[in-house]
Amino acid sequence: MDNFAEQLIKKNETSADKTRRVMLIVVGVLFTISLAALAVLQLSNPLIALLGFALAAAAGYGTYYFVQNTYVEYEYSFTNGELDVDKIIAKKKRREMLSTNVRQFTAFGKYSDDIEESDDMTIIFATDNIASHEYYADFNDESAGSARLVFAPDERMLENITKFLPAKLRTKLS
Repeated sequence: MDNFAEQLIKKNETSADKTRRVMLIVVGVLFTISLAALAVLQLSNPLIALLGFALAAAAGYGTYYFVQNTYVEYEYSFTNGELDVDKIIAKKKRREMLSTNVRQFTAFGKYSDDIEESDDMTIIFATDNIASHEYYADFNDESAGSARLVFAPDERMLENITKFLPAKLRTKLS
């Protein structure tokens, strides 16, 4: 029987994320309005006015595009020991962050800021920014080398991962 679990995590926004989005909107709108105003002032020269309106439209679309890309979700998929983590941007684009076998984990447990990490370790955050239920998993990745995944599995995901952990890590969790 296959062991399968899937989970979708929405990244909770920090105040810095919200401030960044607001600043992006304000700057984008001001830039778009400025380009449109310059185009209106150049109506006597239709070519320059058309170029100004085209640039204003591009700036407006660019603002919309960049604001939409600030909405992030993570999807964890677990199948028979394989853990896949994807990043979903604006509910449209999916990017694979990692794919690893849980049996390759060298450390696993509740995450806290006082857990040591090496200087050459790649940290992969795929969490909702709520520290109370974050876990970490250390492993060696072909492309990233020594890596640490920080994520927020639910009970079902955690149960499936625990089944496939190396024995020494399973006994540490008990």
